Amino acid sequence: MRSYVPSFELQEPRNLADALESMARLPGEWKPFAGGTDLMVLLEAGKLSHQKFLSLWKLPELRGITVTPAHVTLNALTTYSEVRRHELLGREFPLLCRAAAETGSIATQNRGTLGGNIANASPAADSPPALLVYDAELELVSASGARWVPYQGFWKGYKQVDLRGDELIRAIRLPRNHGFSRHFYRKVGTRRAQAISKVCLAGAARIHGGRIAEVRVALGSVAPAVLRATETEKILRGERPAPSVLLAAQQALAREIAPIDDIRSTARYRLRVAQNLLAEFCESLAS
Repeated sequence: MRSYVPSFELQEPRNLADALESMARLPGEWKPFAGGTDLMVLLEAGKLSHQKFLSLWKLPELRGITVTPAHVTLNALTTYSEVRRHELLGREFPLLCRAAAETGSIATQNRGTLGGNIANASPAADSPPALLVYDAELELVSASGARWVPYQGFWKGYKQVDLRGDELIRAIRLPRNHGFSRHFYRKVGTRRAQAISKVCLAGAARIHGGRIAEVRVALGSVAPAVLRATETEKILRGERPAPSVLLAAQQALAREIAPIDDIRSTARYRLRVAQNLLAEFCESLAS
């Protein structure tokens, strides 16, 4: 059953301060949205329970990408297409660009935003594993002020994030000079494009003297929230990417993730694919 459109309310705030004031007056009553790519799916399916929305799409304060010697800051309304086209992101943060390229159709990439993807908090989202690998930080703002929080730890559970009812995401900050020389991203879905992932793995590493000096591994669609596989990273760190090390890492990964059976896949399949993707990542480090 489709939603009854007249039952919904939509406001377009004049600027960011206006939006934050509306959210502060009645925290949680007015829900902000950006590109609306996920919201419209729920609306069409008759599953959109919230009825009062603030459209942020026209707010210039939430647009743009800023580069400094220490960071790249992407404002929340940065679209996937803008990520794909950005030359510096392509050089220094290729996993994020790869995730943007595999997110939905061209139309979705033109409209979908990085901030909206984070706020939607789907464990199957494509960009969060890359953001975790690159130690992203989020700027959360309200009428009373702003705060920066690490993206790792922002998730509190399935569709639950550290975001108050009067707050929205203003920016995503990525530290430069991370030193990773190897980057790996694989999304496994029913088809190569326009498919929700069954398993997604992003990995990055720095190799020194044939050993894994530093490593990051993050996964989507294998737990209630996108996660960093920190115990798996501990197994790999300081080691040569040998078969015995890989086996120990795959066993650690099995303990860290919690895949489920659903309409897209089975828990058993997801576990096996996650371990295979970890093997593929490690093989790329050995080459």
